[in-house]
Amino acid sequence: MLALAVTGALLVGVLLGLAIARGRRRAAASKPTGPTVAELLLRLVRSSHNGVAVVNQFGDTVLHNPRAVDLGLVHKSRVDARARVAAEQAVETEERVEIDLSPLGGARGRQPEAVLGEAISLGDGYTVIEAVDHSEAVRLEATRRDFVANVSHELKTPVGAMALLAEAVMDAGEDTLEVRRFAEQILTESTRLGTLVTELIELSRLQGAEALPEMNVVEVDAVVSEALGRVEVTADADERTMTTDQESGLLVDGDKTLLVTALSNLLTNAVAYSPAGSPVSISRRLVDDMVEIAVTDRGIGIAEEEQQRVFERFYRVDKARSRATGGTGLGLAIVKHAAANHGGEVRLWSMPGTGSTFTLCIPAHNSDRTRRGAESDSRGRQRLRGRSATSGTGLVVASETTNHGGML
Repeated sequence: MLALAVTGALLVGVLLGLAIARGRRRAAASKPTGPTVAELLLRLVRSSHNGVAVVNQFGDTVLHNPRAVDLGLVHKSRVDARARVAAEQAVETEERVEIDLSPLGGARGRQPEAVLGEAISLGDGYTVIEAVDHSEAVRLEATRRDFVANVSHELKTPVGAMALLAEAVMDAGEDTLEVRRFAEQILTESTRLGTLVTELIELSRLQGAEALPEMNVVEVDAVVSEALGRVEVTADADERTMTTDQESGLLVDGDKTLLVTALSNLLTNAVAYSPAGSPVSISRRLVDDMVEIAVTDRGIGIAEEEQQRVFERFYRVDKARSRATGGTGLGLAIVKHAAANHGGEVRLWSMPGTGSTFTLCIPAHNSDRTRRGAESDSRGRQRLRGRSATSGTGLVVASETTNHGGML
């Protein structure tokens, strides 16, 4: 009987244990899994592109995300003094308070140029401050203002000159030679005005106002030949020597007219900024699936601090020379956007007093990429055969000469 009682007690204990374990599993299963609402909100704040900081009634930072530090809202766990004042005002008025958090004394390095913020009271003395980087919008607005000012100036100059020349023609009605001279000047100014309008339209098209035509297979040699033809008269008049390397047979996918315009602009620029009698050269080559067309001059060169700015609209290194040659200041901007619209870029190397090299880089057509890959595979097989032919020393002597159509 005692044994049965002990056995029964053990069975009851086991059954109770199982029941308790089952109850715990059910409780665990019924408990919601995943992050809590508070954890999700914290993740949201930390991942926000805007700077976010929460401060208490004493101005201490209770919570902030990394972006708040990047934008200068929080420094060493303390909010900016301007933000702290705005937080106090938000608590007092219970209204949103806007604040300018832009860097004092101007932006430095990668620091944003313009930061705007807003303080919102959360109650119980707590305030959330949000900072937003408006640097890009400020830069775009500055670019727009500069563009409008430059266009107004560039259009006003030839229009004003044509008006004065027309008056001069009227006053010199009896003098045939003077009338002819003034008429030639009117023609020059009207041509300059027409070129400016044409380039403005072209630049607007490249910047997305109008869709580019469908890309076709374009022969690089044909582009070089046509571009040379456009500037040949100007080059001959200024006694420039135009030289080019051998035809390459390279192909690209693109708009031939646009590529010719871009290369012509580079050649015209090279001629305008080179002394009379100096050579201007063109070379083309295939490098890493990119066709590179380089235009080299032996002109005045460009200082390092100006090399990035030369691609800006209406920027001129030598304003006096540009006015004398009739340049619009849009040529290199068109080249830059033409290259970008073809999936490429334009590179610049220059040294004052030595000259400049502008390189137009455009992705090669698939056939050229395939050919390059086949040549690479062939060279690889030759190297493997050379290694297998060596006798135990592991030394392989090979000579390879690859002609990429180097700079002239």
